[in-house]
Amino acid sequence: MMIMRTQLLINIDNKRFFNQYKIRIMDLLNVMLSTPLGNAGGAVGAGLGAIGAGIGIGQIGKGALESIARQPEAINDIRSNMILTAALVEGAALFAIIIGFLAMVL
Repeated sequence: MMIMRTQLLINIDNKRFFNQYKIRIMDLLNVMLSTPLGNAGGAVGAGLGAIGAGIGIGQIGKGALESIARQPEAINDIRSNMILTAALVEGAALFAIIIGFLAMVL
């Protein structure tokens, strides 16, 4: 009985602590977003979108080259699928970059 009461008190104290912590974090975020520093989030998002697309297209190329090495007779099918997939990834990256820039501007 005593252990359960102690655990309950610890849980209540933890909830109070985390609620105060959340309030402070939200205040900090409001201050950051209301200043020019908030524009940095859009720049970071655009940069991460570009980096992610570069990594993704690199993985697509790597997979295509490995597939061609295993089955050289299927080179045309693999190449067309690789180009299509790379175009889709590049389109998603362009969308991410535009959204990042809009987040900086708006």
